[in-house]
Amino acid sequence: MAQIFHRSTNSIARISILAAIILVSGLLWAALELQRSPYVTYAGVAHMQPVPFSHQHHVGGLGLDCRYCHTSVEISGYAGIPPTKTCMNCHSQIWTNAPLLEPVRESFRSGKSLVWSRANDLPDYVYFDHSIHINKGVGCNTCHGPVDRMPLMYNQASLQMEWCLDCHRAPEKYLRPRDQVFNMRYEQPTSERPVELPAANGQGAVKFTEQSALGNELKTRYHLRSVKDITSCSTCHR
Repeated sequence: MAQIFHRSTNSIARISILAAIILVSGLLWAALELQRSPYVTYAGVAHMQPVPFSHQHHVGGLGLDCRYCHTSVEISGYAGIPPTKTCMNCHSQIWTNAPLLEPVRESFRSGKSLVWSRANDLPDYVYFDHSIHINKGVGCNTCHGPVDRMPLMYNQASLQMEWCLDCHRAPEKYLRPRDQVFNMRYEQPTSERPVELPAANGQGAVKFTEQSALGNELKTRYHLRSVKDITSCSTCHR
């Protein structure tokens, strides 16, 4: 029987299969990178707000503590959006006629809340509790980034599951003393800049010069659950 295909067809077939594999792999890689990119996650993208509130001015400049506005962050699953009355505590005395703040004054007069756009907004199928993270020694800027340097608020992280799991798999890399949770300028310990903790027996203090040692100590003191527990699906998807 005569040969139907030329011998070169074998080489063409091999090259075609290899090219198809490379193309599919490349498209899959591109899709994964796109899914992680700010185009999808909006990480680093400032959100439009009814009033251009500047954390850089209020936190970094004036030194307001996070809890002045986000009053429930230590005791609730939600950080909370401050009511207009909180804004008017100051702005009934300063910048009283600024056109920029007219939406705030109108909200206060009418009793109708301002509609803020959440920068750090998780899907409805994700369970997240602010209070447990705060009380276990996770700092505000660990998740939210340098808020005190943000003229307009944006989400620093992708807020995707792989980002959450990075911390849940090794929480000792991020924990800090509870009294430093709201310190936006906190720096992890080094030999040049140790971090002190009161001794467990209440006598003296213990110096830590490495984050791994400090983190493991805090995991014990703050009674963190095991990595198996905090990476369990049911921990965040209930």
